[in-house]
Amino acid sequence: MGAARHERARVRGAQQGSEADFEELFEAHWPRAYRAAYLVTHDAAAAEDIAQEAFLAAIRNLDRFDRRRPFGPWLHRIVVNRAIDWTRARRLRGEVELVDVHPATNDPDPLGDDLVAALARLPPEHRAVIVMRYLLELTPGEIADDLGLPRGTVNSRLRRGLDKLEREL
Repeated sequence: MGAARHERARVRGAQQGSEADFEELFEAHWPRAYRAAYLVTHDAAAAEDIAQEAFLAAIRNLDRFDRRRPFGPWLHRIVVNRAIDWTRARRLRGEVELVDVHPATNDPDPLGDDLVAALARLPPEHRAVIVMRYLLELTPGEIADDLGLPRGTVNSRLRRGLDKLEREL
């Protein structure tokens, strides 16, 4: 069975209440969900909470999910949106952002410490669109829809964020 067909079967099973199918979806998508949350928040504990909450939200809304579409991008949009909300709320509360360049994971960081640290220094709105574009592989149009922004704003944030990353690195 192909990967896409296998995933659709797991989603169908999870929609019907199968814990085993949900666990398989969780295991398949947890590393990327956590990584996306971490790259937006730069807080390991918050990233873990956000990824877990996103999975719970996905489970609660599985009845609205279109099984013909891939599960991963749908889940990761939930994760990134929640991470953006968390980052905005933190900024509004005036908390100091601490950079933790070693997230709580057993996997080696495929991005490298320099890139993760440079991402941490970007404003959250630039960081979010870069994560969505290059980690989640969404198009600028999809990012615009997900964030409720004009496409030109997304493109501008991508360009400014990438320019800042280039200067940092």
